[in-house]
This record gives sequence, C-alpha cells and structure tokens, in this order.
Amino acid sequence: MFRDITLGQFYQTDSVIHRLDPRVKLLGTILFFVSLFCFNNPVGYAVALLFLAVVIIISNVPFKYIVKGLRSIAFILLITVVINLFAVTGEPVVSFWKFTITKEGIVQAVYLIFKLGMLIIGSSIVTLTTTPNNLTDGLEKGLGFLKIFKVPVHEVAMMMSIALRFIPILLEETDKIMKAQLARGADFESGNVFKRVKAYVPILVPLFVSAFRRANDLAMAMEARCYRGGDTRTKMKPLKYSGRDAVAYVILFVYTAGSIVVGRLPIFSIDTFMAMFSSM
Repeated sequence: MFRDITLGQFYQTDSVIHRLDPRVKLLGTILFFVSLFCFNNPVGYAVALLFLAVVIIISNVPFKYIVKGLRSIAFILLITVVINLFAVTGEPVVSFWKFTITKEGIVQAVYLIFKLGMLIIGSSIVTLTTTPNNLTDGLEKGLGFLKIFKVPVHEVAMMMSIALRFIPILLEETDKIMKAQLARGADFESGNVFKRVKAYVPILVPLFVSAFRRANDLAMAMEARCYRGGDTRTKMKPLKYSGRDAVAYVILFVYTAGSIVVGRLPIFSIDTFMAMFSSM
C-alpha cells in the first residue's frame, strides 16, 4: 500500500513538463484545482479530464505510475461515494430498509470520484516532474509577494520542500518496519478494529523515533554547513522564464477561462443532459 503513494516522488525523464519553470507548474496546479470547482456538469469534467490526459502524455511519466497513487486512497473514495449515495436527497432510484439511493446522489458520487481523482493526479504530476530543489525555488519565488506582510517565505518554502522530500523516505521506512514486524509474527489483518489499531503501535513508535532522528541529523548537517536562509542567499541556478513558459501561461489562462464559461452556461447543466437522456 505504501509503495503506491506517488506524492512527493520525482520521476527522472525528459519532457516539456519537466523543463517548464516550477512557478508555471505551481500556478497551473492551482488553476486546475480552481477549474474543478467552476463546473458541475459532464462537459466540464470531460474538458478537465482531456486537459489532464494531455498533460500526462507530454510529461512522459507512465500512466500506470501516476494512477497507482489512487490505490492508497481507494478506501476514502469508497466512503465518500457511500455517503453521497445515501445522504443526498432527491428522486429515489433504489430503496431498501431505511436507506434510499437517489439520482442526485449517484450523480454527486460520480462527480466527486472524478474530482478527487483528478485533484490527486494533478498534484502528483507537479512532484513527479519537479525536483525538490526546483520546487523550493519555485515556491519561494512564487510566494515572494508575501514578504510585504513580513511572512518568512524562504523558511516556509524550505519546510514544504523538506516535508515533500521526506514522504518517500518515511514510506520506505514504514515498509521496512512492517516487514520486520511480520517476520516476528505480527498480525495486522485479523481481529476487530481496536486490535488492528493496537497492532500498528509497534510500527508507529519506531517510525516516530526514526523521523525525529532524521530531523535532528538534518538540522545538525545544515548547521555544520553554516546554512543561513533569507534574501542574502544566492542560487546556483536562478529561475528564468523562457518562451515555452509564456506559451504554458497562455494555455493555462485559456483553459481556466474556458472552464468558467462551460461551468456557467445553462446548456451544459446536468438537468439538460438528464432531460436529453430521458427523451431518448
């Protein structure tokens, strides 16, 4: 399960997405997230899915490698679907005992699956195509306007970069601890919920000890190298925009504007589509 998490991992290859400025990719991710909340109809989700598919293709990252990140949240998606099926009121489709599944609940559940799936895949593409150092520089440059409000932008960007970098390390450490406990006869599958939670205690304790040890080693290494953050720190490879970044910005803004238009036109509403299917 832990090997299926792709967030925070970098996939080494050469593509247009890899060569883009990290600020473009960060802004593009934000605009893509915003676009998913601009519409609530099949056409809008089809446009977002097409845009995401094009980005995945030109990123040269294997589709299976990206999609396997959804396995780790399959249980959360299942719970979300069940809640929407039974909690949303509307026209009944199936009724049994005290539960009723409505047409509106089915539609909302399908929309939510697409929305959460595209949110996770979209955020994974950023980390898969951007090195931690470039991600830190992009965050620092992109959030530079917050310095007006006395926000320590460099420190915030550094913390976020270190957190993303430690995700695959901690997942690998967790996998090693679980295998060691299984070799000692630990059982994580049988028993009720409380027994299963209790069985994970021998994993969490050494994992937290290892995480604190790594954090302490990292802090000592940074101090030994006289690390000092802030505006006086120079960059070995300063970020510079190129022509492809300008083209990417134009495409992003056109996509966002198109998403807003598609989301607001009544011709693309779910009621219109349901009426079309009913008349067929």
